[in-house]
Amino acid sequence: MSINIKRVIPIASSLPKRIERLNDLAYNLWWSWNPEAINVFSKIHPVLWDSVSHNPVAFLQQVSRTLLNRVANDKQYLDLYDRVVNNFDSYMGEKETWFVKNYPEVTAGQSIAYFSFEFGLHESIPAYAGGLGILAGDHLKESSDMGIPLEAIGFIYNQGYFVQKITEDGWQETSNFYLDFNKLPMIPILDEKDKPILISVQLPGREIKARIWQIQVGRVPLYLLDTNISENSSFDQQLTAKLYTSDLETRISQEILLGMGGVRVMRALGYNPTVWHMNEGHSAFLSVERCAELVRQGKTFEEAKEIVRKGNVFTTHTPVPAGNDKFPVWLVEKYFSQIWPDLGLTREQFIDLAKEASPYGDQFTMPILALRLSERCNAVSELHGQVSRNMWHFLWPDRKVEEVPITHITNGVHTFSWLSRRMGILFDEYLGTEWRLDPSNPKVWEKVDSIPDAELWAVKRHQKRKLMRFINDKARAQWLTGEVHPVQTIAAGVLLDADALTIGFARRFPTYKRGYLILRDYERLLRIINNVDAPVQIIFSGKAHPADEPGKLIVQQLYRAIKDHRTGGRMVFVENYDMDIARHLVQGVDVWLNTPRRPMEASGTSGMKAAMNGCLNFSVLDGWWHEGYNGKNGWAIGDDKTYESDEKQDEMDALSLYETLEDQIVPIYYSNRSENGVPTTWMSWVKEAIRTLSPQFSTRRMVGDYVREMYIPAIKESEE
Repeated sequence: MSINIKRVIPIASSLPKRIERLNDLAYNLWWSWNPEAINVFSKIHPVLWDSVSHNPVAFLQQVSRTLLNRVANDKQYLDLYDRVVNNFDSYMGEKETWFVKNYPEVTAGQSIAYFSFEFGLHESIPAYAGGLGILAGDHLKESSDMGIPLEAIGFIYNQGYFVQKITEDGWQETSNFYLDFNKLPMIPILDEKDKPILISVQLPGREIKARIWQIQVGRVPLYLLDTNISENSSFDQQLTAKLYTSDLETRISQEILLGMGGVRVMRALGYNPTVWHMNEGHSAFLSVERCAELVRQGKTFEEAKEIVRKGNVFTTHTPVPAGNDKFPVWLVEKYFSQIWPDLGLTREQFIDLAKEASPYGDQFTMPILALRLSERCNAVSELHGQVSRNMWHFLWPDRKVEEVPITHITNGVHTFSWLSRRMGILFDEYLGTEWRLDPSNPKVWEKVDSIPDAELWAVKRHQKRKLMRFINDKARAQWLTGEVHPVQTIAAGVLLDADALTIGFARRFPTYKRGYLILRDYERLLRIINNVDAPVQIIFSGKAHPADEPGKLIVQQLYRAIKDHRTGGRMVFVENYDMDIARHLVQGVDVWLNTPRRPMEASGTSGMKAAMNGCLNFSVLDGWWHEGYNGKNGWAIGDDKTYESDEKQDEMDALSLYETLEDQIVPIYYSNRSENGVPTTWMSWVKEAIRTLSPQFSTRRMVGDYVREMYIPAIKESEE
């Protein structure tokens, strides 16, 4: 039953009337992918803007009234402000969106509910761990741009993800921090009495409650659950404290809250979605809740299951069985023994919905629950689709592998969130405005060839200098604390050279990503980076999960090599990787390195962000690069095949890595320079990368694929 809802935007600061709409802008993340909207805040006080992690709410709460009065009387600033506010209002009021133009038959109320365990929206809201969350954030932004009728459900973690600190010996230390929700662009969902609206779910022996917060992502609302309220026990208040706990009791409780509780949020807020999209298996219990709703209305479980299946979409991101959430049967019995009778099921029938045999006893596997209760399922790249069909073939033993009903929609990235402002201006000049209207149109990107090499090179040099300043500033801030050894300041990047070929390697550090591969022949690596005539520098960044000891050892192995004086300061590690660091890296480096153990990279998206910024990919032919590589827009590491052993693959891939660096990448970068120093051959590769990869791996193409292949068919089938 829905209730009266109040969504009142808080007042971040008492503002001069002439610029009072800054408050509206602050509480809608639209500003985060519009450079002029970012400038409308940063120009008031650039240093403060940086110090608050580019959080406009915290910024407005701290900036002085004197500065606000000054810009309120500055004509140049007011011109910018008026332009931004007008653009924002036009965007939010747009009626003829992409979705309306293409699917006018979809009626009001036929919407998509998008569930994800994490959302990477902006560095000021650190409730994400890696690629899954960043993809979810980009999905929401693109859905907003296209006018998709979508609502999203997740958690707001009051301790976010962890803070990383690297010791002098290279060991990753972690610490927690606490988010102040009053300083974030979040709107509390209240009832008519100004009380927080609560939903509840049953756990063994108790009921837990959660309040709801809203983050507005352009036109798309994101609803976030929070159990840190007085109505819960101190233990249950911690359910939404941290991202990705390894405690199984906490994990199953979180997933019940996300899936079953998320459905209840939709109902409480008056939504009746037609399509329910699960971004990975964490939210698969939503199907149990939806079936229970229908059984209470008089349907049998089999009837309910078929109705639920028609509206469910499931996206799997994990290419190995061990990476999927699984719960021992005894734990599922503990948490669901009061639920399966209400579904008209026996214990065995309920467990069979997601049962998977293992040497350690039967497991209840969340992706199996999602696969069995979803009509439409997809992997996130072509190769990952093949891997997934093989991995889950046992669920359809009567079918051939290629007939397993898991298709693929290759991931993309939100162009306007990741493209540098300066590169965007260059595209405006030579591509016209069409690229902004449809960044997935390949014909628009053919005009990249008309960009003069010198102008594109100038933008690339600007982006690299900006990256070097950014890293230097972080190293200086670290040194000023007085808590680091001098060698750590060198390792943080103070000796970087803006003229040297620069390689970026930044990502999470699980073992399959092989962060150690480039060190395999260390002496050869030293010769490459210390070539006086053609130096190479490598920037590393990324976190290992706090419980991943092998991953932390890889970080330590890298850091110890970086500290070696023989590197000459040409290898660095930027600690505490986040979206801000990622943005600077993909915009500023020359080459993006990726060394996963094939075929364990489901897709990957960081290389897509780098490509649109004129960075060339150098990667194993795994995930998205298996589709994107054409021999002229970057380089491949190793062959497009599977090896008989991990050791053999490491040996062959490392050899390929060194040979390609020495024989192709470094010579092309430093040779064929024009009179004004532009590397003409290199620029032809850069243009090929921008032209071929930008449209193919944009979320405009990706979300369009979801609409055409998943959402619209589900809407039509649900109507039958």
